[in-house]
Amino acid sequence: MATCASTPFDHAQADVILRTADGVEFRVFKLFLSLASPFFETLFSLPQAPDGATDQEMKDGLAVIAVSEDSKTLDSFLRFCYPSTLADDPSLENLTDVLSMLAAARKYSLDLIEKKVCQALANPKVLETEPIRCFAVACNARLTHETITAARYTLRQPLIPAQFSEIGLITASELLALLTYHKNCSIAVQPLMKDLKWLKDHYTNRKKCTWLFGPYDNDSCRFKWWAAYMRELSELLMNRPSGETIKLEMDF
Repeated sequence: MATCASTPFDHAQADVILRTADGVEFRVFKLFLSLASPFFETLFSLPQAPDGATDQEMKDGLAVIAVSEDSKTLDSFLRFCYPSTLADDPSLENLTDVLSMLAAARKYSLDLIEKKVCQALANPKVLETEPIRCFAVACNARLTHETITAARYTLRQPLIPAQFSEIGLITASELLALLTYHKNCSIAVQPLMKDLKWLKDHYTNRKKCTWLFGPYDNDSCRFKWWAAYMRELSELLMNRPSGETIKLEMDF
C-alpha cells in the first residue's frame, strides 16, 4: 500500500502524483517540475487522451506517474525543483546519495542538480576525509575534473586503500591507474629529498641561512639535523606524496 510523502510534497492542491519504487506518493505541482526540468516539461505537454481512453492510473482525480527512483532520491531531487521558499536544498555530503542524485539529474535533464552534485564531489570537507570514495563516484559518473581533483586528494593517504563501499563503481584498470599515479608521485619526489642542491641554490646568500647549513660546514650539527629531518620526510612522502604531508609534519 502506497504512503504519502511528507511536507511539502503532500499539498492538497497539487496536480500530479509521482509514485516511487518503494511506494511513496509525492503530490507535486506540474509547473515547478516543468520549469526545472525539460523532461517533465515535455511529459506534461503531451496531448491527454479522452477520459476512459487510456490506462493512466488516477487517484483523487490526479494522474499517478510511477518513477524508478526511491523516495529518498526523489525527495532530494524535488527539493531542487521547488522554490527555496517551499523546500530547502538537500545536503549532498553523503556520497551514497550523490550517485543516485546524479543519475536522476541526467535522466530528467536537470543541469542545475548535476552542477550541485559536481560541487558536492569537489567539497574540500568531503575530499579530505573520503578522497577515494569521491574518486570512485566521479570516475563512474565520467566527471573528468572531479576525478582528477579526487585523485590528487588521495595522495594525502597511504598507497594501498582500505576497503570502501564504492569500490564496485570502478574497474580494476581504473583502480590500477590511481595506484600507479600515487606510486609515480612518490618516486618523483624522492630525488628532491636525497639531493639538497636545489635548497642550497635557493639560498644563494649562505650567510643568511646559517641556521640550516651552519657556518660553511656541511658536517655541522645544524645541517645534520636538517638532513635527518629530510630523511624523515622522505619516508613519509613515500607513502603519502602530498604537500599536506609536509604541512602536517611541520605543524606537529
